[in-house]
Amino acid sequence: MDSIIQALGILVTFENLGLLAIGTAVGIFVGAMPGLSVNMGLALLFPITFSVGGWHGIIMLLGIYCGAIYGGSITAILLKTPGTPASAATTLDGYPMARGGQPGRALAISTTASTFGGIFSTVCLVLFAPMLAKIALQFSKPEYFALAIFGISMITSVAPGSILKGIIGCLVGLWIATIGLDPMSGMERFTFGTLYLSGGISFMPILIGLFALTQVFVNAEEMYHRSTSTQKITIDSVYPRCDDMKLISPTLVRSSAIGTFIGCVPGTGGDISSWICYNQAKTWAKDKSKFGKGDPRGIAASESGNNSIVGGAFIPVLTLGIPGDGATAIILGALMVHGIQPGPLLFMNHAVDVYTVFLGLMFANFVMGFFGFSLIRLFSKVTMIPMVLLLPIISVMAVIGTYSYANSMQDVYIMFAAGVIGYFMYKFDMGVPGVIIGIILGKLAEQNFTGSLMMSDGSLSIFVTSPICCFFLILALVGLLSPLYKDSVRRIFAK
Repeated sequence: MDSIIQALGILVTFENLGLLAIGTAVGIFVGAMPGLSVNMGLALLFPITFSVGGWHGIIMLLGIYCGAIYGGSITAILLKTPGTPASAATTLDGYPMARGGQPGRALAISTTASTFGGIFSTVCLVLFAPMLAKIALQFSKPEYFALAIFGISMITSVAPGSILKGIIGCLVGLWIATIGLDPMSGMERFTFGTLYLSGGISFMPILIGLFALTQVFVNAEEMYHRSTSTQKITIDSVYPRCDDMKLISPTLVRSSAIGTFIGCVPGTGGDISSWICYNQAKTWAKDKSKFGKGDPRGIAASESGNNSIVGGAFIPVLTLGIPGDGATAIILGALMVHGIQPGPLLFMNHAVDVYTVFLGLMFANFVMGFFGFSLIRLFSKVTMIPMVLLLPIISVMAVIGTYSYANSMQDVYIMFAAGVIGYFMYKFDMGVPGVIIGIILGKLAEQNFTGSLMMSDGSLSIFVTSPICCFFLILALVGLLSPLYKDSVRRIFAK
């Protein structure tokens, strides 16, 4: 109890609370700008921690981390342009709800889910950090491969059209993930002799192209064929409705728990978590017909799932000194630079430092929620901008965001190519979730598959000797077969 009181004394000062608010606001802005990642925001502001000194800088970094994950949902909902890869799944239901004249409702659900997920994972961090760290240590290459296969199996549930079209899209994504050097032999694959492709295709240009530019093409075509008028938007409340809260409450708890667990496994992240949570929300739903058309549960699942990885990612950082992702690696560096050495002894020797991080994350989520709810009316006005003005703005944002990601014109060309491909996928009702899932999980699956075979001298038995592997592979098999089984039963009863 003394440690908590001392930690509160460190955190609750005018300077620290002010820097926490500034960091959270900067994080929301960075997350909402396509092409600006949370890692980029943390890396750019990391040097400031030396000038402000001590806990001031670390607390600001915690605010940036929490705010950036949430910020990606704003443009995902309003413009169908996810600011971060973790918010890609949010576009599936957030954008249709906003286009349906309810941007405030979508943003309120997103803000609620993001805040709940962040607080839930922080509470789990406080209560279960050592236990979850031990489970996370059980993950090696076979377990990561099984987790990736489970994630890929979700395509049968999240595909907007037929299962076959979803699988084709996923195969396209898996093919894109193989472009570059073979992780085992170093041989070039599908590089066509170009140096740019030898390092693989960056995910961000494809993400921006498939979502932002595709939507620009689709909306431009709609404007050409028929006149589009600006919708009249009325926002009665900036808070979620009671019926929405009743509907999404089970999804919030379930997705936050899943996201926290995924976050504590090093090497994963919010982009994987959001898709898995979205799939689980759709699987558990009795009425799946509204998913992809503006279902509140889809928004809640994605946003609580990706924001809950924040607390989970700190579990291996604080207990083992192992960063869960790039963002926590930067924050780990900040802790070490300022004399705090994470690891098993941290909880015994530096309990005050531990609780300062805990409380910093908790306060950051509350500040994030405050900013989110306060600005919903302002954000919603984006949907009132006429399409003739909005489409050029989105196009310019897409180009600037793509170029700023790696200062590469090749990335811009890839973004335009992805936009054209995404447009034709839309025309053929294929959707893009399959492609995104294939790209995200393709590299994870391949690298850990080849690594596992090296560990076992080429024996596939390594994938069935681990209980964790068996668990995820069985879930993947069930996920693949259950939609086919349900379709067969439906056809039998239809006859």
